[in-house]
Amino acid sequence: MLLVVTPTPPDSANGNGVTARRWAGILRDLGHHVDLAQEYRAGDYELLIALHAIKSAGTVRAFHADHPAVPIVIALTGTDLYPDLRTTGVDPAVLDITSRLVVLQRHGIGQVPQRLQDRVRVIFQSMTTLPPVPPDPDCFEVAFLAHLRPVKDPLLLAAAVRRLPAWSRIRVTHAGEGRDPALAREAAAASAGSGRYTWLGPLPRPEALRVLARSRLLAITSAHEGGANAVTEAIAARVPVISSRIPGSIGLLGSGYPGYFQPGDSVDLARVLLAAEQDSGFYRLLRERGQALRHLTDPARERSAWASLLAELGLNT
Repeated sequence: MLLVVTPTPPDSANGNGVTARRWAGILRDLGHHVDLAQEYRAGDYELLIALHAIKSAGTVRAFHADHPAVPIVIALTGTDLYPDLRTTGVDPAVLDITSRLVVLQRHGIGQVPQRLQDRVRVIFQSMTTLPPVPPDPDCFEVAFLAHLRPVKDPLLLAAAVRRLPAWSRIRVTHAGEGRDPALAREAAAASAGSGRYTWLGPLPRPEALRVLARSRLLAITSAHEGGANAVTEAIAARVPVISSRIPGSIGLLGSGYPGYFQPGDSVDLARVLLAAEQDSGFYRLLRERGQALRHLTDPARERSAWASLLAELGLNT
């Protein structure tokens, strides 16, 4: 039996929950029995996979105390990795007892202490190809799939679209839970007072993916990301991406990707939005660069990566 622990409810719509469910499915497809839980429960396990080094630290310590010879894998999230492990509060002793560390994009390797980097494995998140949905012909819709938390800088788009010229057809559709009450109040006010920005609140995952699939663009405004699920989903939906120039996106999209803007800069974001709407060559380049990355998000690739990691740990698949 393999134990996968996520710090949020396993059925939740946030990134950790989505990732944990997908990984549990992959591990089951590889022939393993999997217990997916929010916390450690005593049992006879061959492996622990814990998402989030900070929030799952107690689980990792308790599991290691009960199973000192059983391998432990920790998946490092964006709030573990950035700006650095010391600042975020990752306990080095927790990392020391791991057999492997998983990061979701290439840049994450360099955030790990050099003495542990030989344990790090990059596993890109996968997504099956989404069926196309016809875009709204009356606007240039931009999808924003992010819960309202400070790290997501969720009001930046609302500020950016206020800077657009009156003739622009850009409309932002924002789906996500109001995790931070103050940000939720501001988002609701911005949505009520703008014809360009609409916050829908939380949506079931299929509905959020449909918003993405019909959109002409996905925006990532985060200050930090470990490797955003939404980027993978956009690639699968053939929707071009623009993102704040942060390590977590650079590790997925590449340093030379053309669709970056400066973090926290609504003027620069408005510039990139307008270029995507008005410059067909720029938009085509974004689309082409995204599609060139589709191989990274192939479910077979993610499955193979997990099969290889399990084999390294002596767990046959």
